[in-house]
Amino acid sequence: MKKIAFYGKGGIGKSTTASNVSAAFAEMGRRVCQIGCDPKNDSTRLLLGRICKETVLDIEREKKGAAELSDIVHTGWHDIKCIEAGGPDPGVGCAGRGIIVALERLKALHAIEDEDIVLYDVLGDVVCGGFAVPIREGYATEIYIVSSGELMSLYAANNIAKGVARFAARGSVRLGGIIGNSRNVAREEELLTAFAERLNTRLIAFVPRAQVVHAAEIRRKTVIEYAPEDAQAEIYRALARAIETNDRLSVPQSMEFEELEALVESYGN
Repeated sequence: MKKIAFYGKGGIGKSTTASNVSAAFAEMGRRVCQIGCDPKNDSTRLLLGRICKETVLDIEREKKGAAELSDIVHTGWHDIKCIEAGGPDPGVGCAGRGIIVALERLKALHAIEDEDIVLYDVLGDVVCGGFAVPIREGYATEIYIVSSGELMSLYAANNIAKGVARFAARGSVRLGGIIGNSRNVAREEELLTAFAERLNTRLIAFVPRAQVVHAAEIRRKTVIEYAPEDAQAEIYRALARAIETNDRLSVPQSMEFEELEALVESYGN
């Protein structure tokens, strides 16, 4: 079983990328489970064709701790297992704590046992202990950071790398690479390549900005499902293949913010 997690700054396109990669794996015949670790419950929307309202935390509350697998595991496109951890309403409670409770419950129910690929789609940049659980507790052993060439996206990616390095010192978690999700920044692919090398990893894929991604999202579909012959679909397939065969895992080396600023500026941004 390959256990991976996608992290990245909010709004960077992490869930869209994760869902397309899951779809590509499923298309390859792999047994896939995607777990959304975000109280918005929208990680699996493109795989289910809807927002999942039956989250682990909601069902646990409703059934007073007696949730069953059939209540919280939903079947998406190409039989992908879709699970949403859930969380509190905006402004109420701790979302990170919700992730802890949800993942512990999934473990107790043996929800993930026979998959080839388990993909955790995690909110934020590891500033909260709850969102670090997939790394800290060994649920995921390969971390992929989704980032554009924008300064604050790279800043979040650098923070995530710092967290991965901390947990790598006492466990098996490693950084698998940077996934570039373009925002049409000047010399973006070059910048992301240099950034990845500085972190002691590599740019495993560069996903260009494309209208077909937006068109697919509006229709609640991945590009793999909506436009399987499009060049963008092949980019996601190539990323899935690169992840499946990736043996270049590393302990990252983060940088100081001033060095990051200088790097971004040196590429004309």
